[in-house]
Amino acid sequence: MTFTVPPTRGEAAARQLRAEIVSGVLRPGEVIKDAEIASRLSLSITPVREAIAQLVTEGLIEAVPNRVRRVAPVTRESAIEVIDVMGVLGTAALERAMPALTPDLLARMRAELDAMDAALAIEDSAAATAAGTRFTLIMVHAGGNGELEALWNLVIARAQRLMMLTAASGFWPLWQSGYGETLTLLEAGDRAGALQRFGQIFVTVKEHLAEGTADGVILGGQVESTNPA
Repeated sequence: MTFTVPPTRGEAAARQLRAEIVSGVLRPGEVIKDAEIASRLSLSITPVREAIAQLVTEGLIEAVPNRVRRVAPVTRESAIEVIDVMGVLGTAALERAMPALTPDLLARMRAELDAMDAALAIEDSAAATAAGTRFTLIMVHAGGNGELEALWNLVIARAQRLMMLTAASGFWPLWQSGYGETLTLLEAGDRAGALQRFGQIFVTVKEHLAEGTADGVILGGQVESTNPA
């Protein structure tokens, strides 16, 4: 029998708000009001403020001194930076994980990749994002570096939100082919090839993000200019 410690009220609030931001229920730029959230979640102000502070740390909520807090905007520049950090952390994690990726772990990664493909076949971006996240977490955890895993967990929610906001922008095939080819190389025992292919995913995604204007805000798969007409 296993026992899972239930989350604190602050953790539960952070989990709920994180899910709403990642899924786009709370849109980029939307003002965050403690009292309204507390009322909606049937919580006191204290755990809500704890949750908001956590999400500020994760980069999902923007806190500007003497101004309202809001859901952090997603610009091309910020999206490219997130993908860049993911590439650095992800390749470092994969390099450390490869000796520990047993056939069982590779099979689990294959199952998650299949789940991602199946979700995309029915245009379920949320399920595809969740499966893709689990795919990478198997690898990151296998690396055995707790500090690296903690950093990965800090950036992953922003990456998930980016995937949801750009679901209609043609980015999914980049992740599908990249993950699939990386895993095939790992299954074949080609560690050098797998590491190179995995790193190339992030280079390619950054190139696609960089296309077009550099000052746009990504909203629901489209890019809206932040410059006044």
